[in-house]
Amino acid sequence: MRFANHDGRATIVLNDTTGIDVESASKGKFGSNPASVYGVWDVFVDWAATVNPTDSVLTLHRSRLGAPSPEPRQIFAIGLNYRDHAAESGFDLPDRLPPVFTKFQSSLTGPDTTVTLPAGGNTDWEVELVVVIGRETKGVGKAEAWGSVAGLAVGQDLSERISQLQGPAPQFSFGKSYAGFAPVGPWLVTPDELSDRDDLELGCAIDGDVVQRGRTSDLIFDVPELISSLSHGVTLYPGDLIFTGTPAGVGLARQPQRYLQPGEELRSWAEGIGEIRQVFTADR
Repeated sequence: MRFANHDGRATIVLNDTTGIDVESASKGKFGSNPASVYGVWDVFVDWAATVNPTDSVLTLHRSRLGAPSPEPRQIFAIGLNYRDHAAESGFDLPDRLPPVFTKFQSSLTGPDTTVTLPAGGNTDWEVELVVVIGRETKGVGKAEAWGSVAGLAVGQDLSERISQLQGPAPQFSFGKSYAGFAPVGPWLVTPDELSDRDDLELGCAIDGDVVQRGRTSDLIFDVPELISSLSHGVTLYPGDLIFTGTPAGVGLARQPQRYLQPGEELRSWAEGIGEIRQVFTADR
C-alpha cells in the first residue's frame, strides 16, 4: 500500500495521478487527518486491503502532497551510517550506535517545495531513506523491528553547515532544522510493496548532475538495528520519523566544497518509492 497526505487528507495512492480519500471510502471509520491513521495502523492496513479501487477516487496533484506523517512526536536522524560517508567526513566508523540527533518538527515539509537558503550559510544535501513508525515501540528486538514500521519514504536531511559546526560544540539539530530542511515523501510505501526492503538504491541530483548514489544494503546499522537500538533508549511512537543516514557525496566533503545555490533544483529518489524535488531561493 501507498499512503499519502493529499490536501491535508489521508489518501491511499493508486498510481501517480489517482488516489482514494480514506475518510469517504471508510464512511468515517477513519478520519481525514493523515496523522490520526498511525495510531491504528494495523487496523487501517487490514481495512485498506479490502477497499474497492473505484470508490471515492480523486485526482492526485503533486503540488498538494504534504509529508505523509505530518505530526510526528519525534524526528530522529542518524549520522555516519554509511562507511563511505563516514570516510569522506573524516570520522571513525561507529561501533555501537551512530550519532543520533533530532530535526525540529517545524522543518518538516512535503515532497515538492521551495526552500529559502539561510543568508550567509552553506546549505548541503543529504538524501536519506526515512522510516515511519506504525506502532508504539519500546525495547524491541532486531528480529521483530520491521513489525514496528508503517512504511518508508524519501527524505532530505538538508544541512546548513556553518550553523551546524560553529561554536565550541556542533549544533547538529539547529543547523539541520531551518524551515523546509526536512522534506519527506512523496508518500509512504509499506515494506511489502518492495522487492527487497533491505536493499534499495537512493540518490540525488542537482540540476541533473548526480551528486549522491548509494544502496541501503550498505547501511552500517540497518533499519531493524536502528529501531531496536533507539527503542532500548527511548519510546518510539506511531508516526515518528527516522532519517536513516546518507551515503557519500555531500558538498562539505568535496574538493572544492560545493553548496546549494539559488535557482538550483535538487531531485532525490529511492528505488520503489519515488522522488522529491526542492528548488532553492535566496533569503531576502
